[in-house]
Amino acid sequence: MARKKKKVPGLNASSTADISFILLIFFLVTTSMDTDMGLARRLPQPPEPNQEDAQIDVKERNVLNVRLNAAGNLMVNHDFIDVNQLRERAKEFIQNKSNNPKLPELHAKQIDLLGTCYVTDKHVISVQTDRGTPYNVYFLVQNELVAAYNELRDDLAIAKFGHPYARCNEDEQIAIRTYYPQKISEAEPKNYGGN
Repeated sequence: MARKKKKVPGLNASSTADISFILLIFFLVTTSMDTDMGLARRLPQPPEPNQEDAQIDVKERNVLNVRLNAAGNLMVNHDFIDVNQLRERAKEFIQNKSNNPKLPELHAKQIDLLGTCYVTDKHVISVQTDRGTPYNVYFLVQNELVAAYNELRDDLAIAKFGHPYARCNEDEQIAIRTYYPQKISEAEPKNYGGN
């Protein structure tokens, strides 16, 4: 008598596609994705359509020139400094506590919630880099400049409202930003000593 072969039952693969799809969705939803980070900068308003090109008159004392060369060396106005000195230098420039004639002009300004204040809101920090400037040095400089504004805003918020800038309500934040407007200008990169 011939032996009968047993039939091996087949695998039911009808739900395999469904399970694969559910796993794919699960991993897409639970996986964190790296996003590109950028620099927060407020761009100036575009000119009116019928406005003529006008030369903006900025006094030399109101501009802090920050230059970076291809080697990552930092020059502020005419002095070479280390990046870790930039924050204090920027704070001194933005504040001009002693009304130094080499620092931005102080003028009286009426600010809601703060009253009449003497501010340097015409100041500009101009950052210019070499095309070969290392990115890490560029971002260190940007971070130090933003940190200078953040520290000044925190100090003012604590002095006037009793809490840091981040805990201020919207009206308080507007008042502090009016007192210390962030004015960082990016100049077109140059080739300093390069081809």
